[in-house]
Amino acid sequence: MRRAPHHRTRSRQAVTAAVAAGVLAASLLGGTAATAEPRQDPAPRARTTLSLPSPPGGDDVRVLVFHASATAESPTVDAGIAAVEAIGRSGPAAQRFTTVATDDAAVFTNARRLGKFNAVVFLTGGGDVLDPAQEAGLEAYMEAGGGFLGVHDAARTEPYSDWFTGLVGARPAANSPTAVQRATVEVGDRVHPATSRLPLNWKRADRWLNWTANPSGTVHTVARVRESSYAPGTSANGWDHPVSWCRDYDGGRSFYTAMGGTADSYAETDFREHLRGALHWTTRLSRADCKATIDANYRAERVTQPNQPGQNDQIGEPHGLVAAPDGRLLYIGRGGADSSKPVVTDWSNPDIGKGRGEIHVYDPKTGQVTLAGALTVFGNKGGGDELVKNEEGLLGIELDPGFLSNGWVYLHYTPHSRINRDTHMAERYVSRFTLDHATGKLDTASEKVLLKWPVQIHSCCHAGGGMAWDSQGNLYIATGDNNSSGFSGGYSGNNPQPNFKGVSFADARRTSGNTNNLNGKILRIHPEADGTYTLPAGNLFTGEEPDEGGGKTRGEIYVMGVRNPARIFVDKSTDTLYAGWVGPDAGAPSTTWGPAKYDTFAAITKAGNHGWPYCMGNNQPYRDRNLPDPAKPLGWYDCAKPKNESPHNDGLVNLPPVTPNTIWYSPQGGGVDYPRDAAGVPSYRQEEQKLLLPWLKGGGQATMNGPVYRYDAASGSAVKWPAYWDGHWFVGDFYDGDQPRHAVLTDPRTVGKGGLPVHAQSLRKIIPVGNGGIRNLMDWKFAPDGSLYVLDYGRGFFTSDAYSALWRVTYTGGEPTPAAGQLARGETR
Repeated sequence: MRRAPHHRTRSRQAVTAAVAAGVLAASLLGGTAATAEPRQDPAPRARTTLSLPSPPGGDDVRVLVFHASATAESPTVDAGIAAVEAIGRSGPAAQRFTTVATDDAAVFTNARRLGKFNAVVFLTGGGDVLDPAQEAGLEAYMEAGGGFLGVHDAARTEPYSDWFTGLVGARPAANSPTAVQRATVEVGDRVHPATSRLPLNWKRADRWLNWTANPSGTVHTVARVRESSYAPGTSANGWDHPVSWCRDYDGGRSFYTAMGGTADSYAETDFREHLRGALHWTTRLSRADCKATIDANYRAERVTQPNQPGQNDQIGEPHGLVAAPDGRLLYIGRGGADSSKPVVTDWSNPDIGKGRGEIHVYDPKTGQVTLAGALTVFGNKGGGDELVKNEEGLLGIELDPGFLSNGWVYLHYTPHSRINRDTHMAERYVSRFTLDHATGKLDTASEKVLLKWPVQIHSCCHAGGGMAWDSQGNLYIATGDNNSSGFSGGYSGNNPQPNFKGVSFADARRTSGNTNNLNGKILRIHPEADGTYTLPAGNLFTGEEPDEGGGKTRGEIYVMGVRNPARIFVDKSTDTLYAGWVGPDAGAPSTTWGPAKYDTFAAITKAGNHGWPYCMGNNQPYRDRNLPDPAKPLGWYDCAKPKNESPHNDGLVNLPPVTPNTIWYSPQGGGVDYPRDAAGVPSYRQEEQKLLLPWLKGGGQATMNGPVYRYDAASGSAVKWPAYWDGHWFVGDFYDGDQPRHAVLTDPRTVGKGGLPVHAQSLRKIIPVGNGGIRNLMDWKFAPDGSLYVLDYGRGFFTSDAYSALWRVTYTGGEPTPAAGQLARGETR
């Protein structure tokens, strides 16, 4: 039902006086009282107390549409009212409601009328439309548990009220663009009823408001507008430009959308769906979580203490962690010593690089840490240049799917006993050990070596290390290219000249680009109970390819062309593999050699070649080098038909085509791209670059791939992260400057094919950075209770220090609202 508009003709003072006279009578109408204390306004405010039902309205759901304006009525009002009325009349009977429209602000001081409405919609045209008593009445309504939906220009209403600013969440910038423009809305909340049915990339025309202060982190943003898809003007907000959000506010529920700035908006099916979900939440017809991305709803606490002097009783040099099904956290130390102890760097010394790779266990039930065991590893050489430091050691840990019964722990490491001090070669092991559940100790004598392969240890770096299981019991093993980055100017690792006793340490075509070498890969094997393994179908090679004479492939290879995939994760609900690897060191692109350093993340759905050292990013090629002078360039590599013509290659010359990656970033920013010539070669001119992922910034950078969160609705955990995060992929960087700490969404239609993420949510305040936070993110995993554990490496390199720690990040926001017992018509969701 729509009521005829009322036009106020009395002065503001007269209305205030009349309202004051009627307040006492209104307060006698019954219900649970909710008192609104007046707040300071430029004009004196009358003290108004309304006695309202708590929560307002009932199962006869009603919505009040308020459309007053201090200037001319907005041309969108009629369309907006008609849309709300149509929404109320449609859908299942349990979701229908009655609509009443008015521009008479006296309704907010009439308890008998106001208390009948489950939600109030502001289709106001802006300006000061409520006198002090009326605003106090609206406050009382919210305090009683009412619902508020503001649309577009509602953010301009009551411009002098701090309380109303909090209610709507943000104020428009004075020079927001006024033209109607078609833009892309990123719909990040896939759970809220206002957005769950909308496209991930929602393209629509509207008037797009900019904000004087970005509300993200204080409100729960459900959708953002992508500024690269339209002209946002001089007051643009950047990549994080909220356009719809909600929050629990002052006892009630507030939802605001900046969309709806045109009359045509209200005829759109998707926009009506958006309003429908917002109305269902604000009227208490459904529950929803409007707390999930509010920073204050998360608590980060350090759960380990600094080590005792001379001991690693709490933590080693942090390098990886895994959560057991019973909630215990097992984490490893690579092998760096206490910074006060000397390291051996002399190759003539039998103890060259000898270190302890430690396995610690944190039990959240007791809050205690135990040292479960240690391996003697190679990798403790301290810092220095590329020919001194080393990143080998204890590199990865995983638990058998049957860990609680069999105690099997898989460790990826470089045993010191297997180094060759003459040739500067070593072996990398993936071994299975047994953890005795009764003693909590690792039985090092139980070792069964599943897989081993040679690695050069003359030169640092990029050892890889991560491991992960899929749903079929296949184990993925990430290995680095084990090459120096110091002999190619920071561009492609394709310099064949530097070598030690015939083994190149600067040519990643020997490793990552070699189909017959296990370095620079992600391997996939199926461990068997007897300590052996078989090869699952679907790997990149079978090991028996007859190509080019045969004997030039390894069947363990699932992904080739990666540089240093230190962290990998498999989402067992989809078996998609997620990986991140560190790029080379060039700080800027080169028109001669190719792109700047790209750190990379990839969502991988099938076996493939991901490019290094031929191509990076979205198939941006490097240039080949001449011999005998590698400083002279040859032609650009062909990403569609790469060839390995290195003198150090013992695998296939003709390689699989390169699969473009999902995320890449350089010091200039994220998703760097360039115009391309007829052959598809980018210009690599920095002034011509375009940033496809503007939420990313680089600098000193080192990717740390994270998990995909899966919400467990059956879990009774009070600290689990909310359902909002379900399906989000966590991507981060070791450093805490401007580098990424984000949760991103990918498009199922393009994931694994080089499709870019469609939405990113910053985690920088939830997983805090800075001196008092987690500065050097080394690994992160969700525990069975839905809390997030994060390893902070510390403040030094090749050692542990007082800042090396295990942290836990828990959610403290509570259940979705309204409470189940306050739903207008019972549980309908």
